[in-house]
Parts: sequence; C-alpha cells; structure tokens
Amino acid sequence: MENIKNIIESLLLVTEEPLTIDRIKNILIEPGRKEVHNALTELSAEYEARKGGFLLREVAGGYQIRTRPEYREWIKRLIQPKPLRLSKAALETLAIIAYKQPIIRSDIEHIRGVNCGGILRMLLERKLIRILGRKEIPGRPIIYATTKQFLETFDLKDLKDLPTPEEIATLGDASLENME
Repeated sequence: MENIKNIIESLLLVTEEPLTIDRIKNILIEPGRKEVHNALTELSAEYEARKGGFLLREVAGGYQIRTRPEYREWIKRLIQPKPLRLSKAALETLAIIAYKQPIIRSDIEHIRGVNCGGILRMLLERKLIRILGRKEIPGRPIIYATTKQFLETFDLKDLKDLPTPEEIATLGDASLENME
C-alpha cells in the first residue's frame, strides 16, 4: 500500500479521538502493525521538520494530530473554548483517583477527610472518571478510575506520565523559593 502515510494522515485529521495502531491497522486491512507504526513515525518526523502549525502526538494510548502549543493564544481567539475549570476540591479528588485507582468513594473520603459525592458526580459528567464496577465487599461500593478523556485533557500518553510524588515536591520547593 503506497499511500499509507496519506491515508493515515486523513484518518487522523477526521477523527475526534486518538487512534490506536490496531484501530488504524483494522481500517487499512493490508499493512501490519510495523508498517502503520513506521508511517506514523515518518509523519511525526515530517511535521517536526516542517515546524508547521500542528504536530503528531501519542496521547491516551493512540495518536492524534494536535496544534502546536506556541500557537495557543491565536487558537483561543478563534474558537474561544470554554475552559475546563475544576475547583481545588475537584482537582484533589481527581488526583487521588488518578494515583490510587481503582478506588472506592470511602477511601477517597478517608484521604480527603470530607464528603465527595457531588464532586464525583461532576467528574463523571465531565467524563474525567468512570465507574469500573462494584467491589466485592459488604455494601458493594462503586469502584472509580480515570478515563481516556482524562489522559487527553491533561496531555498524557498513559498514567505512567503522571508526575511522581518526588517531582511534585520538587516543584513545590521551587515555587516556594521563587516567592522568597
């Protein structure tokens, strides 16, 4: 298949969610995983060399064409997106779920020290977390985990890209030094 790069580029342009190598392979039928991966690598290198308005990123377990961060200001002027606003409590709850998943509500509330039912509902509505099922203990509480939307929103390839507690502490120390 000689047009594989062009076909993949077309698929990436029309999709709203990241495409996995397997999904692309299933759509194209003929080429194998290696050919699809090589085409994606070549496309990424071409976009990088061109330094145009977009790039190819691996995000949420798939590939997606995204605009370059340095052009964010102009893009905001055009589309004026409604920013994702999360309260401090929502961010704390989301961080607990991201780092401790799979997790039940009582464990989240134990860590935070407050009720978080409303926050969990809001995070579910925004599709940042999902329900995995129910834990096999008395009361059968709901088990929560993050979603692909969470990975896309925070520009993460997978959960391993979350900062470690040591990196977070280093950032906190650096910001304190800048305040002094």
